[in-house]
Amino acid sequence: MVVAYIMVKVNTGEADRIKSEFESLEGVVDVHIVAGDVDFIVKVDADSPADVKAVSTTALQDIDGVEDTQTYMAMG
Repeated sequence: MVVAYIMVKVNTGEADRIKSEFESLEGVVDVHIVAGDVDFIVKVDADSPADVKAVSTTALQDIDGVEDTQTYMAMG
């Protein structure tokens, strides 16, 4: 199992809609709205790094309003 944290920056004020869309994605186990340089921290549990990539670069970025993502895979 691979655990990753994805920092997401959005360009819309629709935080509740976006949070709900994130939570519906396969592999997403937790979503937090945060203050700071990013707007969301999304925790993903996946079978492989490729599955994390699919969530980060495809599923999340396909959601209207998502501007940028940065993915960090947990090492232990």
